[in-house]
Amino acid sequence: MIDESGVLMAPLVRRTWAPRGQTPQLDQSGGQRQKVSVAAALWLPPRRDRLSLSFATLVNGYFDNWQSAAFLEALLQELTGRVVVVWDGGSMHKGDAIHELAERCADRLSLEKFPPYAPILNPVEPVWSWLKYGRLCNFAPQDAIELDQAIVAELTSIQNDQGMLQSFFHASELPLPRALLS
Repeated sequence: MIDESGVLMAPLVRRTWAPRGQTPQLDQSGGQRQKVSVAAALWLPPRRDRLSLSFATLVNGYFDNWQSAAFLEALLQELTGRVVVVWDGGSMHKGDAIHELAERCADRLSLEKFPPYAPILNPVEPVWSWLKYGRLCNFAPQDAIELDQAIVAELTSIQNDQGMLQSFFHASELPLPRALLS
């Protein structure tokens, strides 16, 4: 499963603990439209014995169909054998770059779509909730580079954490593959 998301510089302010009368202050640079775009793939290898997470970030960019094709091509280089990609019907998953890659890699690549308006089926969606509302809430970076470093650090920390990756499957309405249930 593949999905993309954006993380803005403005912190997602959440309730936090502090001594009475000492309200925490978040220092943030105002008026900036900097952001980090993230693409992630949560995948199951052919042996179906473990989940893996791959991701890429773009500082002050976004994943259009060319960037999505580049991410998918890098994923194909990392994986062996046939690859079935399931993703939403977003515009970044359509267009010339995606069609060219699909034709060039037709022997290895199959592209499938989630039903329309069904983000609850995509196990990558809970990754975004965990990242934005959990790990990066109340984080006020000085610039997009610092934000990117934090995103990369957080996603790297769970890349091979089977319990965490399985929890993302459990949080979605997509059934966890039987091989991972044991």
